[in-house]
Amino acid sequence: MGLFDFFKKKEPAPEQQEALDKGLEKTKEGFFSKITKAVAGKSTVDDDVLDNLEEVLVTSDVGVATTLKIIDRIQARVARDKYLSTTELNGLLRNEIQQLLAENNSNDFRNFEYGDHKPYVIMVVGVNGVGKTTTIGKLAHQLKNAGLKVVLGAADTFRAAAVDQIKLWGERVGVRVVAQAMGSDPASVAFDTIQSAVAANEDVVIIDTAGRLHNKVGLMNELSKIKNVMNRIVPGAPHEILLVLDGSTGQNAFEQCKQFTEATDVNALAITKLDGTAKGGVVIGISDQFKIPVKYIGVGEKMTDLQLFDKKAFVDSLFK
Repeated sequence: MGLFDFFKKKEPAPEQQEALDKGLEKTKEGFFSKITKAVAGKSTVDDDVLDNLEEVLVTSDVGVATTLKIIDRIQARVARDKYLSTTELNGLLRNEIQQLLAENNSNDFRNFEYGDHKPYVIMVVGVNGVGKTTTIGKLAHQLKNAGLKVVLGAADTFRAAAVDQIKLWGERVGVRVVAQAMGSDPASVAFDTIQSAVAANEDVVIIDTAGRLHNKVGLMNELSKIKNVMNRIVPGAPHEILLVLDGSTGQNAFEQCKQFTEATDVNALAITKLDGTAKGGVVIGISDQFKIPVKYIGVGEKMTDLQLFDKKAFVDSLFK
């Protein structure tokens, strides 16, 4: 049994599905109102409808490259079937998006094995303001409630506020926080955190890092140094490099993903603030363009509103 097997579930719990549906309301409303206009007055899917649909997807922040991929697939279906009514378009679009996510996210987080690493080390990266600290706090809460011993490392020593925020979340959630003075070496904080977690036989280590893109070289060097220190204490650490992106920023999230994936080996994504935006299409585009699994999505303010990403549940919710 893997360390994180508590996250395994056959289907989303009703309350999780309800939170997901509510969190995606703005995206769904915007998306479907645009699709309705795109097919107005048309009975079949022709070139005009496809052109309009392309505009709908791009303006829903799915991204140009991913949009063209979806349009090509629908166009091929139209050519094959010869006749496709506009009433069938939603079902076809739903299937194509779900298939695209399935192709690009090889891991299904309804039954994903994390393995037996102990401690399991997560390094969290992302710019300031994307919900990084909140994501760390909510994740720590869910892990602790599952009976795991969690420790947080306040390695964003560039801002005093960042250290204070992590400490507040630690108090709120009831988990230990390792911190040093502002301006301390972030790698030193990571070292102390992991070393103490090993000594205390704790299960999960979550390390916060500085949320700034001062320059790519500086970022790369800092993150590499933190990673090397972790690996010296726990071989293979960090097991997860989690990039947190703000879904409400749309195309800016693509640029941040590009910058961070070039600076370090990101292997999981968390896309936050989906409840406050109509730009939920960014989840589809980022998954497709970067081939990195979207692991968590934030769909509300509650502790439980950080959800493991479930491709089928996400698409089903969009098309309800």
